[in-house]
Amino acid sequence: MREADRATIHDLGIPSIVLMENAGRQVAAAVETRFDSEAPLRIAVLSGRGSNGGDGSVAARALHQNGHRVSLYLIGTVTTVTGDARLNLDILGRLQVPVFEVATAGDWELHASEVTRHDVIIDALCGTGLSGPLTGLFASVVDDVNASDVPVVAIDLPSGLSADTSDVPGAAIEAVATITLAAPKLPLLLPPAEELAGDVVIADIGIPHEIMAALDGDHTEFLSRDELRPMVNPRPADSHKGDYGRVLIVAGSMGKTGAAVLAAHGALRSGAGLVTVACPQCCLPMVAAQGLEFMTLGLPELADGGLAPAAVECILEADADVVVIGPGLGRARSTQDVVRALVARCGAPMVIDADALFAFSEGAGASLTGSDERVRIITPHAAEMARLVGATADDVHAHRVDVARRTAVDRHLHVVLKGHRTLVASPDGRLAINPTGTPGMATGGTGDVLAGVLGSWLAQTMDAEVAACLSVFLHGAAGELAARDVGEVAMLASDVVDHLGDALLELTADERAGRA
Repeated sequence: MREADRATIHDLGIPSIVLMENAGRQVAAAVETRFDSEAPLRIAVLSGRGSNGGDGSVAARALHQNGHRVSLYLIGTVTTVTGDARLNLDILGRLQVPVFEVATAGDWELHASEVTRHDVIIDALCGTGLSGPLTGLFASVVDDVNASDVPVVAIDLPSGLSADTSDVPGAAIEAVATITLAAPKLPLLLPPAEELAGDVVIADIGIPHEIMAALDGDHTEFLSRDELRPMVNPRPADSHKGDYGRVLIVAGSMGKTGAAVLAAHGALRSGAGLVTVACPQCCLPMVAAQGLEFMTLGLPELADGGLAPAAVECILEADADVVVIGPGLGRARSTQDVVRALVARCGAPMVIDADALFAFSEGAGASLTGSDERVRIITPHAAEMARLVGATADDVHAHRVDVARRTAVDRHLHVVLKGHRTLVASPDGRLAINPTGTPGMATGGTGDVLAGVLGSWLAQTMDAEVAACLSVFLHGAAGELAARDVGEVAMLASDVVDHLGDALLELTADERAGRA
């Protein structure tokens, strides 16, 4: 964002004070929208000495002009404020908007009770420039504001958070809403910091899209319906099942046949033309009995139920555009050998999930690689990723973005790191954050459904990044719709399957309305 600001101001020539004016007015509009009231609001603006404070001064002016009772509390002294922020602060004085200097702990003790008697507090203390945890007076202000019951609206991000990480380094504002400028920042999207942001509103402050698109470095995107909708193309009238991919799902073992069935139903509900479940021969009757629409293929097995070496050739000879391997497959040593052989030899794109990932743990993880010719999507949760990279689950949780991106780039894999805010990382360094999902999806089988959904969209698009982004978004959206029907506690993985069609209809609603 610093580079975007610089390029907009210095390369394009849009004055910084114009961006500040836009930002402050967007904040004022958002406050009025959220706190719709016939009576004027009593609003306290907590301001720092930098640009974030300047945005707060503009918001204070706009709200004052709209009839609200606004006071600004500057944490510091007016003489230390410079540039555009000082210009806007001086305008407040000429408009006779009350401005109070809070330079010491004693000053804050004097004003704290009156600040917390307002209807709304606008946090314009720190913004994105913070480089360490808040200390001293700033930390005291934040703690006292959090202890009150006054709703806080933060400008850009809650003061106390760093724009570079989702960690919470110390005292930080607990906001009911954050008006973030130009684009969202990581702490607003990822835990644990996201819990402090409240509702996130993205405000257009006049930074051109061309500037954002031209920024160097690794790009991180927050998936949206508007972005994903064009990725789903209408089906031609003369379509046939062969147009939408042949998905082979290598899954299931004794006691885990449900995983194979859920994956198959996930693939079918996501539009795959033909789906075949390949499972150990002993499981075939149970799998076949649970699905009318998918085909089955019995695989040779050993006495312990693990796949026999001959299963490799059987799978490679099957007619498949995409292979999904792993759901409920079991962890027998012979099965792991089959998985490693298939991943090494299969020329078709593969989705590698669950027990198939286990075959690459315990020192074998480094051999799990892809290439432009051999597309591989892996779908680990934190513990599975930890086994692949030789870390702990806590390490993965603490550094999810870095771990996902580094694994994707170093091993030329497409990584779907599952969990709250599932991440999609690509070999070119691009990373996407998925906003959909619900805690109700924390139940057995939802990952198996996702594996099938991924296989289906990969078969239809033959673009691993597009397929992964579409799949995690629709899978999460289906979970949200299921939660509305049955509740988070009662939700089953099969409920997610049942709502995949609804999720797709919701995604494409505008496009279908336009065709009508």
